[in-house]
Amino acid sequence: VRCLACHPRGARLALARTDGAVEVYNFAANYFQEKVIPGHEARSVESLCWAAGDRLFGAGLGGDITEYDLSGLSAARGVDGGGGPIWSMVANSSGTQLAIGCEDGSVKIFQVVPGGIQFERNLDRRKGRVLCLSWHPAGTHIVAGSIDFFRVINVTSGQTVQRIMVNHQVEKAKRECVVWAIALLSSNTVVSADSFGRVQFWDWEQGTLAESHTISTSAALSLAVSEKEDSIVVGTSTGATYQLQLLPVKLGGLEKRWVRTKPFQFHSHDVRAVAHSPTALISGGLDAQLVIRPLMEKMQKSYDAVLRKFTFPHRRLVSCARKARLLLFQFSQYLELWRLGSTEETGKDGEILPLCQMPEHLVQLKSKGPEHIYCSCVSPCGTWIGYSTASRFQLYRVHCDGDGVSLRKV
Repeated sequence: VRCLACHPRGARLALARTDGAVEVYNFAANYFQEKVIPGHEARSVESLCWAAGDRLFGAGLGGDITEYDLSGLSAARGVDGGGGPIWSMVANSSGTQLAIGCEDGSVKIFQVVPGGIQFERNLDRRKGRVLCLSWHPAGTHIVAGSIDFFRVINVTSGQTVQRIMVNHQVEKAKRECVVWAIALLSSNTVVSADSFGRVQFWDWEQGTLAESHTISTSAALSLAVSEKEDSIVVGTSTGATYQLQLLPVKLGGLEKRWVRTKPFQFHSHDVRAVAHSPTALISGGLDAQLVIRPLMEKMQKSYDAVLRKFTFPHRRLVSCARKARLLLFQFSQYLELWRLGSTEETGKDGEILPLCQMPEHLVQLKSKGPEHIYCSCVSPCGTWIGYSTASRFQLYRVHCDGDGVSLRKV
């Protein structure tokens, strides 16, 4: 899972995977996977965002901003960002403008118009790729995170009004510090997550560090803030996610502090994407899992009953030819046909029996063209294989003889 985008009204979640596939989950229908837009060789998705109501946009290292057709399940329109690979994209709170952060250090604003998007203007450009962006809820400022520093830009004038080095308090920092994720709160506090495993709170107007939490020995890769700005979820490169909550120092007192909760270890690899819906903390990792952890204060049931962990695909990626004892495995750009092994022993369910014949890899069928395979199937008798991409369908006749397997395109 590469990035997540929660719908502003919290009804849907969009998710992009590293192969360019985009999925939409419906929260109201028990987190059902509602739509899948298959990936494409030329389309990497680094960030997703909802804008202008129910319109979904994606941007990536190809340098294009793509709008997705959610009824036709395809990439509808693409516009060149004009600044090289796009590392980050974010919509303002009203959903009328998109800001993108590019490889060349520029931040560009696009207007969301009926039928597409329109380039509006460039903001102040500085050296260093822009890895993460965040709008102020009022739309007046944008904060842009890069390597070793972040800067706050006034949207009206387009000028940088503050540039803060995230490493100035570390004595002779030898290695560079990557600001992986950033958020600008309505209180004019900037929250940054960096490659040193820190979550830091800055008063950008004064240029000072208010609080610093070292939450991990490895990088803090992603963060998301709740709508009320009293809770933050952070994903790290060890697979752990943390929640920080804004709580009163004394019971009934006015002074508040950010407090870190215990880590939740639901992933085995980097957590590159997190989202904070009104009722749940959502995380997606390089282990391909999507984990939805409901906020316990919103729940009546026991914790294990409400935790959602999607460890399996929602659609079929393996099909079986029972009579011929064949299995067809679907990957994004090729299919593999295997013959099952066999045994002469018998036993109870769950026992592992010794094989007299090993499983055999019969054939690999590569898909031509840049589109990824959407679905595939092998017939029960094992003599037909079919697969389709977004735009075409292919059918093959499988001929098994003693020596091997031959395929004939039909």
